[in-house]
Amino acid sequence: MVSNVETLEFQAETRQLLRLVIHSIYSNKDIFLRELISNASDALDKLRLESLTDSSLAEVDTGDLHIWLEADEEARTLTVRDNGVGMTRDDLVELIGKIAKSGTAGLLEKIQDAKEAAGIESLIGQFGVGFYSAFMVADKVTLRTRRVGTDSGTQWESDGEGTYDLQTVDDLPVGTTVTLHLKPADSEDGLADYLSESKIRQIVKKYSDFIRWPIRMATERTDGEGETTREVDTLNSMKALWARSRSEVTEDEYHEFYQQISHDWLPPAETVHMRAEGTFEYEALLFVPSQAPFDLYSREAKPGVQLYVKRVFIMDDCEALMPSYLRFVKGVVDAHDLSLNVSREILQHDRQIQGVRRRLVKKVLGALKDMQSKDAERYANVWAQFGRALKEGLVEDTDNTEALLPLVSAASTHDPEKTTTLREYVERMKDGQDTIYYLTGETRAMVENSPHMEAFAAKGYEVLILTDPIDEVWVDRVEDFDGHRLQSIAKGQVDLDESADADQEADADKAQREQDFAALLPWLTTTLSEHVKQVRLSSRLTTSAACIVGDAHDVTPTLEKMYRAMGQQIPPVKRILELNPAHPLITALRTAHGAGTEDPAAAEIAELIYGSALLAEGGDLPDPARFTRLLTDRLTHTL
Repeated sequence: MVSNVETLEFQAETRQLLRLVIHSIYSNKDIFLRELISNASDALDKLRLESLTDSSLAEVDTGDLHIWLEADEEARTLTVRDNGVGMTRDDLVELIGKIAKSGTAGLLEKIQDAKEAAGIESLIGQFGVGFYSAFMVADKVTLRTRRVGTDSGTQWESDGEGTYDLQTVDDLPVGTTVTLHLKPADSEDGLADYLSESKIRQIVKKYSDFIRWPIRMATERTDGEGETTREVDTLNSMKALWARSRSEVTEDEYHEFYQQISHDWLPPAETVHMRAEGTFEYEALLFVPSQAPFDLYSREAKPGVQLYVKRVFIMDDCEALMPSYLRFVKGVVDAHDLSLNVSREILQHDRQIQGVRRRLVKKVLGALKDMQSKDAERYANVWAQFGRALKEGLVEDTDNTEALLPLVSAASTHDPEKTTTLREYVERMKDGQDTIYYLTGETRAMVENSPHMEAFAAKGYEVLILTDPIDEVWVDRVEDFDGHRLQSIAKGQVDLDESADADQEADADKAQREQDFAALLPWLTTTLSEHVKQVRLSSRLTTSAACIVGDAHDVTPTLEKMYRAMGQQIPPVKRILELNPAHPLITALRTAHGAGTEDPAAAEIAELIYGSALLAEGGDLPDPARFTRLLTDRLTHTL
């Protein structure tokens, strides 16, 4: 039985807002079904809670709470029905009619200021009008509902234009039924065929697969004999593993879920399952893969964490939840207190989301640290796959430097096969050594054969071998590890003398060498002034004639190339040429220069020494043709 219809008129501002909702705001019209299913899920949650807390509802049957979808092709209607808590007439006016009571003028002003669709969507979400997204796909929407514990129900109906109708309806079941009178499918306008079973399944799978209540739909199946039967299918899996405690989930279930969200058929190397309660509640289920994706280091690489709100899918690749250096982490974060229409821009500046991000990062880094200490072999594989990305964090995320540094694993002169951590390096340091030595380069072979290594190898000092491009950057940002300074053996002065007696002998030898080479060094500095800022004697060479070093804070040549490749023009950095005073070539040059003859060959030999040192460290000659000609001439004279 239906009572008289009461027709109410929308305010002018509300009509304008409705037109925006219908025609302008949502770029993806599929989300109307997400919104309606989410509302239905909330109604089921409320009924379950009220039946436990309200003694007058103790007899209410909550044994089969569900959401029902029904597509009627003849009538062109799509119905979303739940047997949840339902609404009274006043609820309808307050909740469904909230669009007319929520500061519409202010909302419209903000919408007009919003430049992008994403920003507009987030505003709509804040004002709780997701229900009205139904008008994107429907010419008319009919809602029938009855509140649990009441005798009569209410029908609300509108075409989304100027008015809506309210009427009392008897004999309605408890719950809410929303019927959409669908517009014709129009691919140009983004209107799909929302009566298609495959389309409905696709939308439910994408947005509502993990809703805790079953989403059911009757489907027709034809067997091999042409017999048609009608079956009831549950469209969603309801397997929101993150909502269960870790003790209730098996490893097989974790692996199956990981494969579902990552499309990676190898089991994950690590699983992080966490729950946070308090002012901002959320659950997270994160995975560290066993193998790096092919596009990990491409510009198009995106973070792998999905955002859900109360089990409803919101977005893939949520940058706000995970920093770029952890982009390889896959998983799900389910927040309880966000709008379904929250935008990426809002997330980037939301304090609560920033807090979630900080906790997720610490949890992932903590899991990696535990793996490193408990399963070194598994961690070695993870580092081999993702170490380069993790080292980006030493540049980008200074707040977590202390958590990242112990994770660093590097090749070293200590072992030709195995990598070492900074902690292990410190434990092996020689007595009296307080510095962690390293050398960067393109390959291990190039670093090991560098002239800079000679004195360190001769005296048994371990040197870290850093060959990733990012190594050039992070070692300049990190001053020390556990109180031990990091120093490039290709920069600054090196003092490897190990005792006080050795220091005294070294000082005496150094003074004598400086006196012996007092005339040669200034002459070489002037002769090579186009290429170097100083020529000095070296304490790091044992077999090579010369090497090139930088001052302690100079930009390395490799870093110079990287900056220029990125379009950043920096002034060329002149470096220092160091000579081995014991090498026959250097002593012969000193003797020739000391003879006082103005032999032009001496300047050419100086150029050859500089060029050879440049080549030895893998550098580029400023004039390869001239170097080749000078070398050929010298060889010819020798023969």
